[in-house]
Amino acid sequence: MDAARHLFDTPQLLALAAALGWASGLRLYAVVFATGLAGYLGWIDLPTGLKLLQHPALLVSSGFMLFVEFFADKIPGVDSLWDVVHTVIRIPAGAALAAGALGADSATMTTVAALLGGTLAATSHATKMTARAAVNTSPEPFSNMGVSLVEDGASLGALWLAATHPLLFGVLLVAALVLMVWLLVVLVKFLKALVKRIASFFGGGARTGST
Repeated sequence: MDAARHLFDTPQLLALAAALGWASGLRLYAVVFATGLAGYLGWIDLPTGLKLLQHPALLVSSGFMLFVEFFADKIPGVDSLWDVVHTVIRIPAGAALAAGALGADSATMTTVAALLGGTLAATSHATKMTARAAVNTSPEPFSNMGVSLVEDGASLGALWLAATHPLLFGVLLVAALVLMVWLLVVLVKFLKALVKRIASFFGGGARTGST
C-alpha cells in the first residue's frame, strides 16, 4: 500500500494548501473527511500537519457532520442559517488546514499558509453565503439544490486537481477568485436593491394605513 501512495512535491503542497483553504469556505466537512479518508486508505501520504485528519475518531465525526451538512445545505432558509453559523468556523478552519499542509517545518511558512488559507476560505465563504441569500429570494427549492450540488463538486474537484494537476488548479483558482469577486459585487447590489424595495413597500403600506 505504501508504494502506491501519492507523495506531494512542492508545487502540489502549495496547490493543496490553497485548495484546502478555498474549498473549506464551501464544504468544510467534506474537505476534512475526504482528505482524511484519502490518507487513511493510503491513497496519498498526507503532510505531517494533516495526518490528524486520518484518525478514525476524526473521520467518524467529520463524516457525520458531512452527512448533516449535505442535507442542510439543500433546504432553502436552512442553508443560509447554516452559512451564518459557520462563518466563525470555516475561515479559521481553512487557515488551519492550509497551515497544516504547508507549514510543518517553518513558522514563517505556517503563518504564510494560514493567511493564504484564511483569505481564500473567507472569499469563497462570503461568495457562497451571499449567493445563497440571493437564491433564497426564489420561491422554488430546486435552484438551492442545484447550487449546492455544484458546490459539492467544486470543493472535491479542487482537492483532486490540486493533488494531480497543481498548475491547472492554480490557473482555475485565479479564474474562480476573479469570478467570485465579480459575483460578490453583483449579488450585494442585488440584495441591497431588494431590501430597499421591501422597505419601500412596507413603508408605503404603513403610510397608507395611517391615513
